[in-house]
Amino acid sequence: MPVASNLAAMHSTLSLIILLLAAAVVVSALFRAWRLPSMLGFLLVGIIMGPHALNWLPDSPETRHLAEFGVVFLMFSIGLEFSLPKLNAIRTVVFGFGGAQVLSFILITIFITSNVGLPWTTGLAIGGALAMSSTAIVSKMLAEKLALQSEHGKQMIAVLLFQDLAVVPLLILTPTLASGGEDLWLELLTAGGKAIAVLLLLLFVGQKLMRPWFSWVASHKSSELFMLNVLLITLGLAYLTDQAGLSLALGAFLAGMLISETEFRYQVEDDIKPFRDVLLGLFFVTIGMLLDLHEVAHHWFGVTSILIALILTKTAIVWTIGRAFGNDSHIATRTALGLAQAGEFGFVLLAQADGLNLITGTPMQIVLAAMVLSMMIAPIIIQNSDKITRRLCGGEWAGRARELHDIAIKSMSADAHLIVCGYGRSGQNLARLLESEDIPYIALDADPARVKAAAAAGESVVFGDASKREVLLAAGLNRARGMVITFAELHAAMKILSLVQEIRPDLPVIVRTHDETDLDALKLAGAAAVVPEVLEGSLMLASHALLLLGVPLSRVLKKLRNVREQRYGLLRGFFRGATDEDEQLSETAQPRLRSVLITEQAAAAGKTIADSQILELGVEVLVVRRRNIRGLDPQPDMQIHTGDVLVLRGIPESLAIAEKYLLQGE
Repeated sequence: MPVASNLAAMHSTLSLIILLLAAAVVVSALFRAWRLPSMLGFLLVGIIMGPHALNWLPDSPETRHLAEFGVVFLMFSIGLEFSLPKLNAIRTVVFGFGGAQVLSFILITIFITSNVGLPWTTGLAIGGALAMSSTAIVSKMLAEKLALQSEHGKQMIAVLLFQDLAVVPLLILTPTLASGGEDLWLELLTAGGKAIAVLLLLLFVGQKLMRPWFSWVASHKSSELFMLNVLLITLGLAYLTDQAGLSLALGAFLAGMLISETEFRYQVEDDIKPFRDVLLGLFFVTIGMLLDLHEVAHHWFGVTSILIALILTKTAIVWTIGRAFGNDSHIATRTALGLAQAGEFGFVLLAQADGLNLITGTPMQIVLAAMVLSMMIAPIIIQNSDKITRRLCGGEWAGRARELHDIAIKSMSADAHLIVCGYGRSGQNLARLLESEDIPYIALDADPARVKAAAAAGESVVFGDASKREVLLAAGLNRARGMVITFAELHAAMKILSLVQEIRPDLPVIVRTHDETDLDALKLAGAAAVVPEVLEGSLMLASHALLLLGVPLSRVLKKLRNVREQRYGLLRGFFRGATDEDEQLSETAQPRLRSVLITEQAAAAGKTIADSQILELGVEVLVVRRRNIRGLDPQPDMQIHTGDVLVLRGIPESLAIAEKYLLQGE
């Protein structure tokens, strides 16, 4: 009998797993095709297959406990992104703007719930859950709109960062409040003291141990051992904080923080992602299982009211705080519209409140339904935020005045110059070749961090969106000799070509693309030349091979010219294989550039480049800018002075360590 019972249980569990996997695959594929976050698809799976609908998925403690590990790995990922120097640089926006938004919303929710007869602890739980916005949806939509580095994009990310951090104290605080004991304040102080003690212990002791420990594990050159070590650290610290009376999520967050200070963070992030995504998907399935559609339909007015109140209240709070922080009305409006929805961490807090009986029954169903609906509406609101902002705020010329002024000042002395649209790797390589030939240029880029770093190194680059008419005119389009579009983004390139055809149809424009897919469309739009990087790479490879085989140089050059004149007809089309899905280099393996200003307190001031030990990290010093004079190819024995700007090249992990060596020492 026991054997038969165990076999039946295993068969039931296997059936459940197969059902979950099949549903997850189908729904994820559909939601990706609809350009919606997969998270919403997992919620839908839980709603349809849960106990309140088809009842195919049991709402068992084992299922929920397994789903908690999704939250653990999500908090671990947030910890990996948490950098104390980075946080310190934007602390005013993160803690000022973000803190004001979360606190204001929670206080308003407590006030409202208290007036309808609910305990203030319930108001705190609901307010904390609804105050969160969706990092997954907002970051995805901003990336698609190329707005991550815009002013409103940076503010949204800063507020989301604070919300992610605020989850930790809320997860600790909520169980203590739910106990409702007579010595509530004593319990709160005890919980806070535990959190601080664990935090200090792990940060001060763990930080000293983490790098040597990971270095020892990595020295064995075993991917399996490295992965086991990551799981050990993540789950081990989560277990320690859980045993200390805190949450599993706090330990995972601390584990991510400790690893983020080492050079292994990028490898860890890649290794942990499959575990995080699968378990997080299961967590959202269990959240969907909580929603009773019959209860929601019966209380549709309450759901609609909470949904409208949520969006309007969060929009009003964020807009008001944004204006108080000195933002223009259009920036404040875009930021407010982008953060108006509920978020994934809100489900974490709501699930905890439900387990602690702080909010149950009908109120739970109404709040949960409103949160899900707000997240489904969010992509539509963010996608149309520009139209809404223009309707509410009118023109944005005042907001662009400074940007256009900077561009005009930079291009004022330029004549017969080249306009470089985009200052990524291709744009920077082009700029260096133009400099070597003394050809004037002005580069436009929409990434303020990149512009700031490159401008500090003395390069001719300014912040601006090249797809806007006024930006191109300010960059001297009417005086330019040519233009190069260096980013492989069809929509933006077509828009720029349309403006050039309207204003300067005689101006030759060269466009970079990834492959030949859009070559004909760009030619028809007015591009003088289109450079597909995959095909050009193939040509360079072929030319080297032909020369190696003894083909005369003149024949090789003629062959290359003929292929280009025929619009790469010989090379267009290929037999696709599995390797073509991942033909690009890993982001973490590509060398980057970074500008570092040597201050008076910098450890490298007065040392030579060799003595700073950054060369041992595989980092090169390409340029030293001193008193606005750019020195190319500096030698290792060159002394570093206070006020120097060093332009470094290396992979991201090495650059981070090199900057630390230069500014803080070993």
